[in-house]
Amino acid sequence: MRANRFKILLRDEDGAVTVDWVVLSAAIIGLGMLVLAPIAFTTDSVAVEVSGYIANVPVGYD
Repeated sequence: MRANRFKILLRDEDGAVTVDWVVLSAAIIGLGMLVLAPIAFTTDSVAVEVSGYIANVPVGYD
């Protein structure tokens, strides 16, 4: 009787779509993190440079 249940479980494909979506979602998130990580570090250094430039700009008239 248990062998029959095991065979039925192996043939059942109800959860296959869910597994596919989980794998695809994880791949998209992983690629997004891989692409955005260098941009985030570059943005931080550019922000520091812009801040330094703005701090040295004279404001008003002499």
